[in-house]
Amino acid sequence: MSDPSLPNLDASLLDVPSLDRLVPAAPSRHPPRILLLYGSLRQRSYSRFLTLEAERLLQRLGAETRVFDAAGLPLPDDAPAEHPKVQELRALSLWSEGQVWCSPERHGAMTAVMKAQIDWIPLALGAIRPTQARTLALMQVCGGSQSFNAVNQMRILGRWMRMLTIPNQSSVAKAFEEFDEDGRMKPSPYYDRVVDVMEELIKFTLLTRDIAPYLTDRYSERKEAAAALEARLSIGAAAR
Repeated sequence: MSDPSLPNLDASLLDVPSLDRLVPAAPSRHPPRILLLYGSLRQRSYSRFLTLEAERLLQRLGAETRVFDAAGLPLPDDAPAEHPKVQELRALSLWSEGQVWCSPERHGAMTAVMKAQIDWIPLALGAIRPTQARTLALMQVCGGSQSFNAVNQMRILGRWMRMLTIPNQSSVAKAFEEFDEDGRMKPSPYYDRVVDVMEELIKFTLLTRDIAPYLTDRYSERKEAAAALEARLSIGAAAR
């Protein structure tokens, strides 16, 4: 039934959000699957140390984790998508239900290593979206005073990749002072914040993973699908 106050709306394709559909009938019981990416290839990499610290916390919180090693990953468009490291990264993104991105801040921005990993994960692979509706937590390490340039940039990218980027984030100032010789993070308010972020990531992942298809079911896409179906039916009728 058309609404004269909304003449541009196809009311037959409008889905009024329902609380019932936001509560899964049979919630998944498997551990949340979390992929972690970090943005440095240095031998003593503080972004890697922070990522591994986050992984330990996620495992303690009941998650199944994978950390991607970007060594050997080619620059975007410098190799075919069939490159083994590209295929590994894309497979891990599809496997994941949530992700952690951790980058150093270099020249006031995320590193090229971090950006290359994100650029190799496409918004869509045919009908599959490797990042859509996955949760995302963001962290950065700083060589000097605390900054938020890298996490802010990654937040923009997370939205672009249609991810559910959690509100909390971590930025570790003077990272060289925050880790011991074995690469373990020292007790500090920075460590406590990392715990906060990982707890929040698991909570958001558990809340959203079973209803991701509903959360990302869009009016515009339903309209496009209906138009495509109508066109196919018209072509079929004309062929008969």
